[in-house]
Amino acid sequence: MLGRIAFSLALVSLAFPQEAPQPASITVQVDEVMVPVTVTDDKGKFVTGLEAADFRILENGKQQKIGYFSREQKQPVVVGFLVDLSNSSRLHWKTFQEALQELIVALLPGDRGSRFTGYLISYGMQAELQVNTTFDPEKLLEKARGLKPGGGAALYDALYLACTSRTLVKGEPIEPRRVVVIVGDGHDNASKKGLEEVLEIAQRNMVTIFGVSTVAFGFTAEGEANLSKLADSTGGRVFYPLQGLYKDVSGYLSTPSDEGNYALKVGTGGYASEIARGIFNSVANVVGEVTTQYVIRYTPDNTDVGKQFRRIEVKLPNLPAVRVRARSGYYPFAP
Repeated sequence: MLGRIAFSLALVSLAFPQEAPQPASITVQVDEVMVPVTVTDDKGKFVTGLEAADFRILENGKQQKIGYFSREQKQPVVVGFLVDLSNSSRLHWKTFQEALQELIVALLPGDRGSRFTGYLISYGMQAELQVNTTFDPEKLLEKARGLKPGGGAALYDALYLACTSRTLVKGEPIEPRRVVVIVGDGHDNASKKGLEEVLEIAQRNMVTIFGVSTVAFGFTAEGEANLSKLADSTGGRVFYPLQGLYKDVSGYLSTPSDEGNYALKVGTGGYASEIARGIFNSVANVVGEVTTQYVIRYTPDNTDVGKQFRRIEVKLPNLPAVRVRARSGYYPFAP
């Protein structure tokens, strides 16, 4: 987003809640680039208490002056919940349906004054906006309880829908900032849009993408790499609640059972407990990342109006052992 340049942002069916609908083409002026940043140690624990002086931010290799810095927790956020209704979700559908509800409750406190808002999009053979932007979690929960899987997976169309066809909250994408949480395995076999197209529009709209993968233990999905790319490029992360279920179970690959080569048998209390723990940890991690990110804003010294992608690097020179996650870059203006 290039400083002090007015541009036309073509959005489909967008309006501000509880206000008169805005025209399809609106003129906005953006002065700053916003970069949410997550900092963790080598064990994945969040590093808190950092100051602006600890950070260095570079655009195309050139250091920029930080104009705004916040480490306040629970900053205003608009969260889009994108849920996979394809056939691949059937095996653990009830589990992930519950996880979706836990995420909604954790990220939407239901307080109109908090400016925490969310919306729900499902995707099977096509993407559908199930609940438009609202501060009320009950509207999302009610719809989530009635969802059922079946059919294909139009993930990319769902992400495009999230970026173009929902009601906006006044102040987006600076405050509140934009987050999308994908509950799915990343595969796509039904979209009209492509991966690179929706990745670009997500970057142009300053969306941070997180994933809660539905890939079961011992399995892989061809879309896993795509889900990781969407998250990594926008500063988010993918969590795999079913992938580490047996890591602490001695002999989990050497104790055969009728259900497969697992020490914890399907249908037992131990199996259900492991799944519940995996889901709980993933939900807690997503909520932790969304609510503990540092937010940096800067006005780029590059005033070129070109369309080229600008790469962003965030560094903590005095803390070389930490891991930093932030968006990989941005485009200077929207198409």
